[in-house]
Amino acid sequence: MSEDLPLRAVLGSDLSVSIADARLPDRPLVWVNDAFTRLTGYPVEEIVGRNCRFLQGTETDPRTVARIRTALDTGRTIGTIIRNYHRDGTPFWNQVVISPVTDETGAVTHHVGIQARLTKELPPEHALDLEAGFDAQATARLDLLARVSDELARHLDYDAAVDALGDITIPALATWGFVAMTDERGRYSRVHLVVADPTDRELAQALANEDLGWLTRAPRVAEALASPPGFVATPYRVDLTDTVQRTTSAQLALLRRLGLISAMIVPLRARDRVIGVLCLVSDGEFSPDAVVTAAHLGRRAGLALDNVRLLLAERSAALTLQQSLLPTIADVPGLDIATAYVPSARRAQVGGDWFDVLPLPDGTVGLAVGDVVGHDLRAAASMGQLRSLLRSYAWEGSSPGAVLSRADELVRGLDIADIATCVYLRWSSAQGVGAHVTYARAGHPPPLLRLPGGEVLQLDQGLSTPIGLAGLDRPEAAIGVPPGAVLVLYTDGLIERRDRGLRDGIAMLADELSHVAEGASASAIRDHLVATFVGTRQEDDVCLLVVRSE
Repeated sequence: MSEDLPLRAVLGSDLSVSIADARLPDRPLVWVNDAFTRLTGYPVEEIVGRNCRFLQGTETDPRTVARIRTALDTGRTIGTIIRNYHRDGTPFWNQVVISPVTDETGAVTHHVGIQARLTKELPPEHALDLEAGFDAQATARLDLLARVSDELARHLDYDAAVDALGDITIPALATWGFVAMTDERGRYSRVHLVVADPTDRELAQALANEDLGWLTRAPRVAEALASPPGFVATPYRVDLTDTVQRTTSAQLALLRRLGLISAMIVPLRARDRVIGVLCLVSDGEFSPDAVVTAAHLGRRAGLALDNVRLLLAERSAALTLQQSLLPTIADVPGLDIATAYVPSARRAQVGGDWFDVLPLPDGTVGLAVGDVVGHDLRAAASMGQLRSLLRSYAWEGSSPGAVLSRADELVRGLDIADIATCVYLRWSSAQGVGAHVTYARAGHPPPLLRLPGGEVLQLDQGLSTPIGLAGLDRPEAAIGVPPGAVLVLYTDGLIERRDRGLRDGIAMLADELSHVAEGASASAIRDHLVATFVGTRQEDDVCLLVVRSE
C-alpha cells in the first residue's frame, strides 16, 4: 500500500461482526455487535432474523454476490469488497470477510462475518492490501488454534491439559478468564483462572480461593453448559446488578478489580455433551477477531480435552489389566529380589512386558522376563497367556530351552501372540557356594551378572529366535553365580532409545551396574537403574528384575 493511503485511513472507526445460522432457511443473522448497527444504521430488531442481503441495492454487483454465495455453499472463507446501503439509503463500500464454523462432523453450522466500511472505493492493489490484513488475522487465528491442539495432544494429565487451554487462549483473547470443567454429574471438577497481565495474578489467586458461588450461580455459564449443538458464543455486556445479587462483597470486589465490561462464555463441546466452558472476560470491547476465534475454539478444544480423557481412561484400563497379570513376588530364601514395571508415557500404549519369579517344587527358582510385541490391550492380554504357559511348563521341571520351545509351539499353534521375546533362567542354589544358573533366550537382550568386585558379564549365550517365529532348536547355556553376585534381567525399553541403539544401551547398563556400591540391596540397585535410565517421557514399557545372591 502506498504511503499516502495507509490501511487505517480506509477503515471506519471499528469493525462490525455478525453471526448467521447456516442451519436455518435463508441463513438469517442471529447476532450482531454494536459496531454493525452503527455501520448499517439498522437497529438490532430490524437485523436479527433476516438474511444480510437487505444491505444490497441497485449498485451492488451481482457478480460479487454470486462469489459470496458460492463460498457459503462450499464452506470456504471469502474476503471481498461489496457495495452496500445504509438504512437511510446512502451507499458505502463494505470490506467483508466471512468464515464458516463447523460442528464435530464437519458440517457448517454458522457463518461469522467481519465488515469494515471503506472511506472510498479502492484501486485493486489497495483492496488486495486490505484483504491481506484480514488474511494475516486468519493466519494468527489458525496458529492459535494449532497451538491449542498441539499442546492438549501432548498431555497425559487431564487437569494439566485443562490448565494449558486457559494459559494459551485467555491471554491471547481477553483480559482475564477461566476454564471450568464438569464431570458426568454436572459438578465442577476443575476450575483454572488466568490473567493476561502478570501483575493481576494475586487477584486471580484470591478469587480462586473463594467458594465457587460466583461461578455456579452465573446464568450465562449455566446456559452455555446446557447449550445445544451448533451454539455460538457471542459477547455480552456484564450486568453488574445481577452480579451483585449472586456474589459476596469480597468476590464482587475481586471481579471488579479484574475487569467486568464484557464477556463471552464458550461451551466446550465433546462428542455427546458439553464438558465445560471457557469464559473470556474483557475490561473493554472484544475485537472482532476474538469473536471469530472463540466461535472456532469451543468445538476444537472440547474434542481435544475429551480425547485426553478417553485416552487416559483406556490407558488406565490397560494398566489395570497389565498390573493384575504381573505376579506378587514372594520371599525366596537365599535371594534378595526387587522388581519394577514402568509403563510407557505414550498415552494408551501399554504393552506386553512382564517378569516372573516362580519357586519350583524341586527347590529351584524360575526367573523370567519377556516382551510381547505391541502396545495395546491385546498385547497385555497375550502377555498374560504367555506368562501362564511358561509357568506351567516350568512347574513341570522342564529345562529352560524346553520351556521356551513348548511355549513357542503352542503360541504359534493357537495364535496367542504375534511375536514375543523372552529369557528364562533356572536358578539352583548351592549352600555356601552360590548358585548354578541354566538359561535360554528367545530373541531377548542378554541378562547381566555383576560379580563381587564390579566385573559385569553378559549372559549372551543360549540365543534362539523369538517366540512366534519358527526355529530349529532352543539352545541353553549355564553359568556359576558366586555369593554376593547380582543378576539383572530387563526388557529393551530400559536401555533403547531413538538416539541409542540396543548394543550401546547394554554397554551403558553394564557400566552403570559395575559402579553400584558393593553389597547394595536389590531394591537399591533397582531404584538406581530406574532413576538413571527411565525418563519422564519414557518411549517404551520397562520391566526390570534384580536378583542378588545372598
